[in-house]
Amino acid sequence: MSSRPRRSVLYMPGSNARALEKGKTLPADGLILDLEDAVAPDAKATARAQVVAATQAGGYGHRELLVRVNGLDTPWGYEDLVAAATSGADAVLLPKVESADTVRKADAILRASGAPDELALWCMMETPRGILRAEEIADSSPRLAGFVMGTSDLAKDLHAAHTPLRLPMLVGLGTCLLAARAAGLAILDGVYLDLNDDEGFAASCQQGLELGFDGKTLIHPKQVAPANTTFAPSAEAVATSRKLIEAWAAASAEGKGVVVVDGKLVENLHVENAKRLVALADAIAGREP
Repeated sequence: MSSRPRRSVLYMPGSNARALEKGKTLPADGLILDLEDAVAPDAKATARAQVVAATQAGGYGHRELLVRVNGLDTPWGYEDLVAAATSGADAVLLPKVESADTVRKADAILRASGAPDELALWCMMETPRGILRAEEIADSSPRLAGFVMGTSDLAKDLHAAHTPLRLPMLVGLGTCLLAARAAGLAILDGVYLDLNDDEGFAASCQQGLELGFDGKTLIHPKQVAPANTTFAPSAEAVATSRKLIEAWAAASAEGKGVVVVDGKLVENLHVENAKRLVALADAIAGREP
């Protein structure tokens, strides 16, 4: 699995040229250039043209660029995919995915439209049916690279409440996490809607980290810094991880299958996680300001 940092991925409305430009200056790991929910029907064509112009022009540095297209069941979805295929974006994000067939159809359109092999597909997981089919969706295409949780739409469809602990969401979140990790995909947590609740946002990030998400999708630039802090490995965790890796290497050289570090038994599974954290920390440290 990639060690590319995805701590903070910010939605940007594709119809707002000023926002698209501002995205080049924000410390987010990724940007979702949105042609779907954030764009009114009469602005869809303009937004598509602006987003493609922005991605082709570049200037976004290390930031991973995902273009969220409209669904294929809308008047705009097909043209969105055709335009995104050669836009220079890193990925295309499909909304409200409910079947593996949807992913395969999108993949076929991208290929027919000249998309390079490295253009990834991501799926919004935001409906009950989509989450019930998470495993088949996760295994649907070699082009698929990740899931994005759409918790606002999911709460609406479930008739569920937005509670601090997100108990109504845990089955859906956990199901998608299992499917994503089984297929080797990245997975991003859903947004936090109350921009005035800094404490609640911090708690939501911490819960997402503990559940196993790679990072959080965001709706405002003010959320970027705290998400980056939460989803980055702490200095203490990195130091401990390096210590485990060194101890394991020494033990392995002596033909030992286990080693004790600071009174704790260390096995290969702990070392693999330690290597993941160190690789993530190194990738974050190597980024431009």
